[in-house]
Amino acid sequence: MWAIWRPSLRGHPREALSDAALFGVTLAGMNICFYMALDRIPLGIAVTLEFVGPLAVALLASRRRLDLVWVGLAATGILLLAGPASSLDALGVVLALTAGGFWGIYILLAARVGRAFSGGRGLALAMVVAAALMVVPGVAAAGESLLSWHAVAVGAAVALLSSVIPYSLELESLRRLPVGVFGVLMSLEPAVAAAVGLVGLEQGLSATEAAGIALVVAASVGVLRRPGAAAPTEA
Repeated sequence: MWAIWRPSLRGHPREALSDAALFGVTLAGMNICFYMALDRIPLGIAVTLEFVGPLAVALLASRRRLDLVWVGLAATGILLLAGPASSLDALGVVLALTAGGFWGIYILLAARVGRAFSGGRGLALAMVVAAALMVVPGVAAAGESLLSWHAVAVGAAVALLSSVIPYSLELESLRRLPVGVFGVLMSLEPAVAAAVGLVGLEQGLSATEAAGIALVVAASVGVLRRPGAAAPTEA
């Protein structure tokens, strides 16, 4: 990202640079919590719980009584996934919800950074900060193993496929689509993640878990389908 956009620290007010740095901290927190959650709970459920963050931001920006219905649907879905009767790992649930909190903050900061920097320069700065922060926990967890060619290759692939490409595509999509349309498309992410987990990782879902995911997706579509709705991400 840095090589493509060549962002400069000059010519930007201190507030804009601070927002970019905070954006990077948020990206680091969101990703480390999400990947640690994936180590404990299925992909589809992790993404569904994480989506609580964008959904909360959209609901907080709303003034419609109808959205109380969507709040109820989302809450019911989350209770089905993470309630007392759930067999999910409790720490995995907490990590996924924490990642969702970071995702909500990401939305707010992305909008500010996107206004302060042209193209993907703000995102490039933020990702450099996030990468630097991840060095410490990465070295603590893996040590010299990070220097192996296999680890470098897999790490580079994950970085491109999970961060560089999707974040860049989101930015460009938001420049071409109404935020409401983008939000509805993004709200399908939990269902897509569940399908990927089932087909690619053989992570089956119980009927209760599938119903919980369906309720969260329905709530997301409902709250985001109105004109001018907040999108799950802005840059």
